[in-house]
Amino acid sequence: MPHLPDGWTLSASTFNWTPEIIRAEHTTTDLAVGIVADGLTDTIEVEAGQTFRHFPRSTDAELDDLRTRLRDQGGRVSIVGASLDDVTPRGELLSEDEREAFLVPQLRAAHRLGAGGVRLPFGQAGGQLLRRVLPLLHELELTLYEELQGQQTPDTAPVAAALEVISDLDDERVRVLVDISMLMPTLPSSYLEALRAGGVPVELLGRLETEWRSPQTHGAVIDLLRSGGVPPQVHTLFMNLIVRFGRSDASVIRGILPLTGAFHLKFWDLDDTDGRVSSPISDLGAELTRTTFTGTLCSEWGGHEWLENESATDITRRHLALARAALAR
Repeated sequence: MPHLPDGWTLSASTFNWTPEIIRAEHTTTDLAVGIVADGLTDTIEVEAGQTFRHFPRSTDAELDDLRTRLRDQGGRVSIVGASLDDVTPRGELLSEDEREAFLVPQLRAAHRLGAGGVRLPFGQAGGQLLRRVLPLLHELELTLYEELQGQQTPDTAPVAAALEVISDLDDERVRVLVDISMLMPTLPSSYLEALRAGGVPVELLGRLETEWRSPQTHGAVIDLLRSGGVPPQVHTLFMNLIVRFGRSDASVIRGILPLTGAFHLKFWDLDDTDGRVSSPISDLGAELTRTTFTGTLCSEWGGHEWLENESATDITRRHLALARAALAR
């Protein structure tokens, strides 16, 4: 097995098992424990909203059950995917007191679960809330990660402003989590096939296959969307081109690596033609070897949206093997 530098921990996310969670043939706890019991990895991330019936105020019993069962298999939780409401069901903005009251039980739940961190969307918390919860993060020995992904880049105004907040806090308990969906050299072949089957125009498909990172391709995507020409049956799938799939290379994150404490090794399928899956991971590894990084690198599968017949266990196992080899290079 390829050796990784000390302090680099490969993990897997329960998000990969979303179709099984939705089918509810097994409990989410059973599925989470199964990741470790099946020998994929001993470190997992969990999505609190998927995992705990009483979310956002999880009960001690359900938290203790998962922690104990994982421990019995030699496993643990690294990061908990948390959530933060900004508006009421009536559309009214929550106050900072209300936002804090929504988040704090999740922080305490992650601590009881034995996790080392919680994760929120990038910039959602804001400086005021981060300063409010910072003493509790220290008390619970938790790190709050803000996740940067897809077409977000450090040089865009909203991201740069949120990075400045993290930098100004200058506290190891608030860090960045980078999702390598930012670093896609080409689009997944299975995704392109799904668009083709859904009736997306051939001319645009040709551009998407060969010129993904071109600004003109992005313009063509926006033009088709605005024209109403996206077939209704793939409209939701099409939006990945605007939100979830990035166009950057690894150098774009070089300047924020001192603020970064974890990574999502996002993948969609395992067609590694021209290194479309492994190259971003290898490039990330090359960047990290120039740093003192220690933390988790988590396998997260996003392709279950259109790959309905894949086994989450099988594809995650194969991805972890690919990722380990790519990082070791």
